[in-house]
Amino acid sequence: MLRAGIVGLPNVGKSTLFNALVRQIQAQAANFPFCTIEPNVGAVAVPDPRLQPLADLSRSQSLVPTRLEVVDIAGLVAGASQGEGLGNQFLSNIRQVDAVVHLVRCFLDDDVVHVSGSVDPRRDVEVINLELALADAAQIDKRRQRLQRQRHTSPDAQKEDDVLERLAQALDSGVAARTVVPLSPEEERLIQPLGLLTRKPVIYAANVAEHHLADGNAMARSIAELAYKEDAATLRVSAQVEAELVELETEERQDYLSSLGVQEGGLESLIQATYRLLGLRTYFTTGPKETRAWTIRAGMKAPQAAGVIHTDFERGFIRAQTIGWRQLLEAGSMLEARSRGWLRSEGRDYVVDEGDVMEFLFNV
Repeated sequence: MLRAGIVGLPNVGKSTLFNALVRQIQAQAANFPFCTIEPNVGAVAVPDPRLQPLADLSRSQSLVPTRLEVVDIAGLVAGASQGEGLGNQFLSNIRQVDAVVHLVRCFLDDDVVHVSGSVDPRRDVEVINLELALADAAQIDKRRQRLQRQRHTSPDAQKEDDVLERLAQALDSGVAARTVVPLSPEEERLIQPLGLLTRKPVIYAANVAEHHLADGNAMARSIAELAYKEDAATLRVSAQVEAELVELETEERQDYLSSLGVQEGGLESLIQATYRLLGLRTYFTTGPKETRAWTIRAGMKAPQAAGVIHTDFERGFIRAQTIGWRQLLEAGSMLEARSRGWLRSEGRDYVVDEGDVMEFLFNV
């Protein structure tokens, strides 16, 4: 399951946003630093308007969306890389996620305490990024010392050390490890166990007041400029608006969002940004029992996509009966799609397309 971790300084709205996204009050949203001690984890269904029409067509008994796991990681402070606050514990939690959602306070409210005494989004981002970089630099240095002792016994030791040297040089020059590209698949494999924090894809989320959700403000624009320079993703969100949306029915939610000048809530925006950032795609399986969405990486071939369902499907893959979701809905049934010649038989080299509806044939 895809995991996205929400990070930021204490009191920027992480727990409020988390509570809203998972539609449960799982995290304590209190107005003081370190109110979140353990990382809260919640799985949220990924909204997909294609699922229901496909389920209706197949008369499916159940509908199963793909899911996004959201991790609310307690606030970092300056010195976290040396253990300040609850730094080491928090940093280890970040290493376990696929993408980092860096929530930045971009609103003014005298009633909400700021850990630094004033609101300055760029400064806040620099504090977090510096701590992540310092933690990565320390981890790389420790690993390289160990590799020095393994050079004569491990054929991969020198290769890994060469990669880590490049990453260390980037960090020393003040840029994130993710800017070191390209790395070969083998090089990525060698450094993957380190879970480098600044190697992870980042979405900068500007947390604004509701009246700035549609058009932003100067603080949100400064974060967008920073994200552009770093080739990172960015979005605007209002944690308070998300908290209010939880209490509304579907029609009321849409009316409220429309009144604010936006078309979708923070969950939808966050999921879309995460999918784009990680290069993810969705394909479907459908039948009388269930219609289900599956998440895969862009460029995956049919056997790999089958393996997402079960490893046996990938090992015994023969072929995949495939059709685009729009074509299937237009045909009205699999039988009609087959009679029209729209249902394709794809082999091992087929690259799965966004929105494919697939049925796999395999040997056990």
